[in-house]
Amino acid sequence: MDSETPVTDPLLEQFLAGLARQQGSAHTLNNYRRDLEQFLRHLLDTGFQPEWGSLSRKQIRHYLACRHQQGLSPRSIQRHLSSIRSFLNFLQQERLLSINPADGLRAPKAGQLLPKPVDIDQLQGLLDQPRGAKEGGASVIAVRDQAILELLYGCGLRLAELVSLDLNAVDFAQQQLRVMGKGRKERFSPLGRKAAVALKAWLSVRSQWLKDDQEVAVFISQRGCRITPAAVQQRVAKAGQEAGITDRLHPHRLRHSYASHLLESSGDLRGVQELLGHADISSTQIYTRLDYQHLAQVYDKAHPRARRKKNQNNEG
Repeated sequence: MDSETPVTDPLLEQFLAGLARQQGSAHTLNNYRRDLEQFLRHLLDTGFQPEWGSLSRKQIRHYLACRHQQGLSPRSIQRHLSSIRSFLNFLQQERLLSINPADGLRAPKAGQLLPKPVDIDQLQGLLDQPRGAKEGGASVIAVRDQAILELLYGCGLRLAELVSLDLNAVDFAQQQLRVMGKGRKERFSPLGRKAAVALKAWLSVRSQWLKDDQEVAVFISQRGCRITPAAVQQRVAKAGQEAGITDRLHPHRLRHSYASHLLESSGDLRGVQELLGHADISSTQIYTRLDYQHLAQVYDKAHPRARRKKNQNNEG
């Protein structure tokens, strides 16, 4: 079967429809659809008719092995396996499978690909420099971009969370944002002084682009509708270039910098986990890393058995 030929299955569509009601991220949904359609195409190519109750672990292993031979990265294979496992869990819930044949299967280990945090001084320079010189000074677009940068770094928002932010989620009195995270899990993020100032400045000029009074999005484009993720990525990258930041600046790199800088200052992994909206602390450990010197300093200062007498090394 041609790799471009669309494949579909009623149960697959039912699963994806249910996922769409739970997940707020179009990117996540697209990944599930693409992964599962590729899996279904492979099964059809190997003679499998979608009688899901007869699916075996061997067939799933064969698919993963084929993807590995085709050069797919371990990280991508892990995502494919996760998508397959979620779909088969759904079939179990629908009583179409007695067991999930993907349970217990492991994908190849992937190395941790973490974005490099931006140096604190570089970030201060990025956020403090006058914005919009090439757009005519403090233009509306410059004011908006400043608010976007302040919220991405100052609140540690995901790109999807920033784009989906609505006006009623902003509480200046309580100095917080109500954020809808992954899996439509709600959390409250502190709104720092600099971020609040930038956001107020943007909201004071937002009406200049507003075409429809019913538009509730905090961040809008010049067309008056909710800004797209691609537009945010483009504006953030441009700001990073103008500030002379090495390597491409993107929203997730700002979120990673937010987490890293918080953890370096506080050492409070659980607190950072809550601020990032991670369900599992292992996710926080992946996103945030500290250099060994800082960890050693924290240990030396905090642990009662760490401090040694100055003359200890001289004791016989």
